[in-house]
Amino acid sequence: MAELSQILRQATGVVAARGEGVYLYDEDDRQYLDFTAGIGVTSTGHCHPKVVAAAQDQVGKLIHAQYTTVMHRPLLTLVDRMSEVLPAGLDRMFFTNSGSEAIEAALRLTRQATGRPNVIVFHGGFHGRTVAAGSMTTSGTKFRSGFSPLMGGVHIAPFPDPGHFGWPVEEATDFALKQLDYLLQTVSAPADTAAFFVEPVLGEGGYVPGNERFFAGLRERADRHGICLVIDEVQTGFGRTGRFWGHDHFAVNPDVLVIAKGIASGFPLSAIAASSDLMDKAWPGSQGGTYGGNIVACAAACATLDVIEEEKLVQNAADRGAELKSALTEVARKHDRITDVRGLGLLIGNEFRDHDGNPDGAAATAAQQEAARRGLLLLTCGPWGQVVRFIPALVVSSAQVTDAAGIWADAVAATG
Repeated sequence: MAELSQILRQATGVVAARGEGVYLYDEDDRQYLDFTAGIGVTSTGHCHPKVVAAAQDQVGKLIHAQYTTVMHRPLLTLVDRMSEVLPAGLDRMFFTNSGSEAIEAALRLTRQATGRPNVIVFHGGFHGRTVAAGSMTTSGTKFRSGFSPLMGGVHIAPFPDPGHFGWPVEEATDFALKQLDYLLQTVSAPADTAAFFVEPVLGEGGYVPGNERFFAGLRERADRHGICLVIDEVQTGFGRTGRFWGHDHFAVNPDVLVIAKGIASGFPLSAIAASSDLMDKAWPGSQGGTYGGNIVACAAACATLDVIEEEKLVQNAADRGAELKSALTEVARKHDRITDVRGLGLLIGNEFRDHDGNPDGAAATAAQQEAARRGLLLLTCGPWGQVVRFIPALVVSSAQVTDAAGIWADAVAATG
């Protein structure tokens, strides 16, 4: 009898049978508040009627139209719609299936466009699990160990993480930019450096936001040296942070934007966006794939954009995120183990540390598991698994935020 790989681990013991909005229901019809959103994927909630209708309608007409063989209207419509929300100057797109694939497409594009071999990533970043993307991931050894040799040409600079360094954000930013300059001077010369790859908020690395001065420093160095700035918006895009893109908080424009997760409300779809001039430097045949830009996923993505606009979900993420952060901060004030509540919009992390100030993954997991037993689904992240993250669908209401915060308060108290 075949079974799933024993290496796979569930964050909860729930066997989901159906979903509606921010709720999941198991096979016994027990209701759970889902503040995982499929790791930030179900942006419009579970089974939003407009997304369901768009997908059902498309399935009845055509399920797959391979887009380097034939073109299809939902993809063309999606590209037109994306022009309304893409950063200025990014007017060409390439679609694929997953965040990892999109990262690899961005890597290939920037290396081919610049003719340079190296890329610089930032400590704590997560960019995927495939060989190239895994080689660029530094949020935990579990994503990059055991299949060496990793891809060459990847060099790592610090991310301005105040909590990790124990410094104010300005000091952490000074250090990160100085170390980046040192790296460019000693390890990867600018003439050998194709791109910087960076998340606006570290995802798997612990939900640590960047800041405007750090991103301005990256943009200035990229412009000065002819290096491409690639911003990985896989988890932070499509309204998650209370702005449409996470980098909108930092007044910076990327050369390449990487998109996935929330783009299609649960259907597998990802993309990169770049300027026509940059995309024109990709080598013929370097972009393609069997399932990229699937017609059903594109129909769902168009419906997702409609829902985000019509229901003002970007603003809802900002408003409900402020409420959630405030409520979680109140919980943290009562428990010394939670040393930081941070994030942007509906992307909030709660960091656990022990009495000696060390990251406490066991305490974080205990609270996360207790919350699940009480009906609130959450995930952990961070290098030691010491951060419990809240990432509900963008349709979450004030009442649901209050309910979630109440369950969390009880779960933390019960495990304290």
